[in-house]
Amino acid sequence: MKTGIATMLAFVAAAGSLQAQQPSAPFTLAETGRAFATLQEAVNAVGRGSGTIRIAPGRYGECAVQEAGRIAYVAETRGEAIFDGGACEGKATLVLRGKGARVEGLVFTRVRVPDGNGAGIRLQDGDLDVSFTLFSDGQSGILSHDGPPGSIRVDHSTFSGLGEGDGVHSIYIGHYGALRVTNSRFERGTGGHYVKSRAPRLEVLDNSFDDSRGRRTNYLIDVSNGAVGRIAGNVFVHGTGKENYSTMISVAPEGAENRSAGLVIENNVASVAPGFRWSTTFVGDWSGEKLEIRGNKLGPKIQSFARR
Repeated sequence: MKTGIATMLAFVAAAGSLQAQQPSAPFTLAETGRAFATLQEAVNAVGRGSGTIRIAPGRYGECAVQEAGRIAYVAETRGEAIFDGGACEGKATLVLRGKGARVEGLVFTRVRVPDGNGAGIRLQDGDLDVSFTLFSDGQSGILSHDGPPGSIRVDHSTFSGLGEGDGVHSIYIGHYGALRVTNSRFERGTGGHYVKSRAPRLEVLDNSFDDSRGRRTNYLIDVSNGAVGRIAGNVFVHGTGKENYSTMISVAPEGAENRSAGLVIENNVASVAPGFRWSTTFVGDWSGEKLEIRGNKLGPKIQSFARR
């Protein structure tokens, strides 16, 4: 995991040289071989159908809106297709409201918009799969509207230096059907929560939450309205630059709209960074329901559970 992250960050740092090598038509529709000068042109070519857009190495300041269809956005070389700061509709680099989207191997960096809710991906409708993707140094990584039938899956991705502004988080999911986050890394937050979800079904498995260099951060995972599912196999480090240090994982702090009975929180490892001067709680529960909390390894200054 660390080697892969270092490699992707190195690609971002060195990406200036990629622009000179960027082809004049860097977006290719895999199904037809047709190449396009802009991402939006490639998206429009897919229309209401299904297609895979292959993206050549380079640094791009553009963005795109997907209105329909199912589209895969795939880097030809992971970590070398870098979207730097572009935002459509004052929202995000990719604004998605089709039937579904897949994002693989891209980099989204420095996305900021005037209202403070800029994101690499703004999901307004449809399913979403994200893998091997880096979100860095901006406002949000992934931000969704409500989509009760839909599902969101994030795997082998990195969220670094996100959370600028009020109410902004590395991942913020509205009332979607389900969220699954696996094998991913969250680090160096600049505000808000690392994962905030209102989805009634939640799985957060085998991730790293390293808040040791965070500043003005809050909960590591905020299950805002409760959920069922599993939070398991993760490694958590609570940092010293907290805006709210009291709780690492919160359950239903904004009202128990969803059932939480049986939510499993197990086999995680949690510690605090050197210099952490407070005590904290691993799981803070506002739901009043019976959670399944077991097998977690907690370091000094961390109590296992508190009813809020």
